[in-house]
Amino acid sequence: MKWLLRLARRFGIARTLCTGLMAALVFFRISDPYPLAELRVRVFDLYQTILPRAPTQKPVVIIDIDEKSLSTIGQWPWPRTRLADLITRLTELGAAVIAFDVIFAEPDHLSPMLAAETFRGLDDGTREKLRNLPSNDQIFADAVRRSRVVLGESALPSPAQSNVQSPPIGVATLGGDAKPFLFSYPGLLRNLAVLENAAAGRGVFTIRPERDGIIRRVPMVIVAQDEIQPALTIEMLRVATGASTILIRSTPAGIDSVAIPGFKAPTDRNGQIWVHFAPHDPSIYVSAADVLNGRVSSNTITGKLVLIGTSAVGLLDIKTTPIDPVMPGVEVHAQILESMLSGEVLSSPNYTIGLELIVAVLIAAAFIWLAPILGALLLLAFGALIVVALVGTSWYFYAHDQLLIDSTFPLLSSALIYLTLVFANYFSEQAQRRQIRSAFGQYLSPALVEQLAQSPEKLVLGGEQRNMTIMFSDVRGFTTISEIYKDDPQGLTSLMNRFLTPLTNAIIERKGTIDKYMGDAIMAFWNAPLNDPSHEINACTAALDMLDRIRDLNRDRQQEVDNSGKPFIPINIGVGINTGTCVVGNMGSDLRFDYSVLGDCVNLASRLEGQCKSYGVPIIVGSQTAMAVKDKFAKLEIDFITVKGKKEPEVVYAIFGRDELAKSDRFQRLLELNMRMLSCYRRRDWTAALAAIEEGRVADADSKLAILFDLYVARIQGFQVSPPPDDWDGVYALQMK
Repeated sequence: MKWLLRLARRFGIARTLCTGLMAALVFFRISDPYPLAELRVRVFDLYQTILPRAPTQKPVVIIDIDEKSLSTIGQWPWPRTRLADLITRLTELGAAVIAFDVIFAEPDHLSPMLAAETFRGLDDGTREKLRNLPSNDQIFADAVRRSRVVLGESALPSPAQSNVQSPPIGVATLGGDAKPFLFSYPGLLRNLAVLENAAAGRGVFTIRPERDGIIRRVPMVIVAQDEIQPALTIEMLRVATGASTILIRSTPAGIDSVAIPGFKAPTDRNGQIWVHFAPHDPSIYVSAADVLNGRVSSNTITGKLVLIGTSAVGLLDIKTTPIDPVMPGVEVHAQILESMLSGEVLSSPNYTIGLELIVAVLIAAAFIWLAPILGALLLLAFGALIVVALVGTSWYFYAHDQLLIDSTFPLLSSALIYLTLVFANYFSEQAQRRQIRSAFGQYLSPALVEQLAQSPEKLVLGGEQRNMTIMFSDVRGFTTISEIYKDDPQGLTSLMNRFLTPLTNAIIERKGTIDKYMGDAIMAFWNAPLNDPSHEINACTAALDMLDRIRDLNRDRQQEVDNSGKPFIPINIGVGINTGTCVVGNMGSDLRFDYSVLGDCVNLASRLEGQCKSYGVPIIVGSQTAMAVKDKFAKLEIDFITVKGKKEPEVVYAIFGRDELAKSDRFQRLLELNMRMLSCYRRRDWTAALAAIEEGRVADADSKLAILFDLYVARIQGFQVSPPPDDWDGVYALQMK
């Protein structure tokens, strides 16, 4: 924690605070809470209010079941024979496709057969004649079959009991399974089977209002009853063009578009189209009564996409849009068709969130970088320029490319970063000046105190970031050795100096820096204070030199013990080496400090040294070190582990010798068998792994890997009794430091 504070002081408290704030804001945008999403769509609403879509053509006609039609023909629902007449008349007038924003889920209660059963006072002959007449639903279905009609369906929030088996709709997906991204409904309200089988197409007209009740997006496809169902509008275009399939293009981030040949609707990740609204247009409405009474010319209908719906208030199909507080739901579908046919569909592609985050982070980084450089007025001017650029760019993309690019999040984050910089710098500066004046006022002249107060960075210790290689070494069984010298502490001190000296020389001769001695342990590092481009190689070479010198020391001590008759215990060391980014510099207090190194890779190097005994190898290195030295040493991968206190796994290697050993046939054979053993082990092929271990024992003539093989045999036997979980990836969590 202290090194973080030092780093913060070096980087600047205000800058560090703003960097953390920016990270929090990025998470805030990714989670996209309701207030932020609401602010974004309100800005998009403002764009449409200022510059709504201006229709240049009117390819859609709405046959309106309006108040006039209800008063002329009668209350809704009308007899299906009347609707059959409506379809027939529209077909004769040249309608390209006819779609119903209405569902016919129940039989017509005015059908002759039902009348025969419910009317009273009929004689038997009349009743029998009524029974023999075709049903109104059949007459309606025949009219539907003779035309190109798309029937409407509605998604239901609960399962619906229905025996209707509709013909399949051609829907294809490109890029992966689209269902996880689509809105899903357990139920689907269908039409009568006789009507569904007669229709040229079927599409859902379900509209999902936003939380504030405003219609901004409409699904082009949904999942209902575990099947993908197209929207009424895209199904109308499919029928009109004669296409057989609706294509859904998906990406790992969500749905990208819904298309048929000749038409493509860009969607959000959930398959919804952003509706590009035009003001309410009464001119596209034609009263259903006028059509039935023959008062509509063919010029009004010929070649048009015809939607049959209602604007009657009593039928409760009224919606709110960003530019109209009251709009019949059927006109929402009409506006979708108009915008698709004119190529003026709004879109907010899946990549826009990434673009918004990049812009916000870049602007924040610019503020953080420029704040100490620019004066207050210049920084304010820079902020104003950013505001103009963000708003102008967002508006340009909307007005010229129909792209919805959010400027609110970059603006919000920039404003928060700016204010944080201003206030943090102010309070930090005041606090530092008070602290300096208080601490040094009685020791230094007022002029010097004021100079320090004006330039407090001169008091910061801190360090610099570097890519470094860290080494820890420790003597194995030193407690046992110490017991021999329990009555001779001077002898123990002499022995420690005797083995620490050659180890230290081996490190220094390979350009290493001794950080500290910890009893019988040594901590060293490479690539500081002087640059060392080969620091990984030098560290590994130093470790092998240390083993050679310990071997020479043990030989000398053996001869000495043989002459004196005292017991001899050889000195063995374990070495852990790791490479990574560290902070190196003057660490300590204001009164006393040392040139030292801190960082996560330092901790890992220490943990690796502690595992040398467990794996039975003298030198263990981390993956970054192993990759850097490549084939310059005889090294073997020994495990894929997480050390205690860390979550990220690490591939670790053992180093046994130099280049000449690595190129030997015996070591290459051992390398092959070891890799085969690890591969089988991680595939859970326990039998093959054990076989590879047995072959390895034969190849390992000097038993360098005996303890390692024993360790894996024990693990495998444990896994054979209690197998690892299904998501096990071969990582072994070490329980000891």
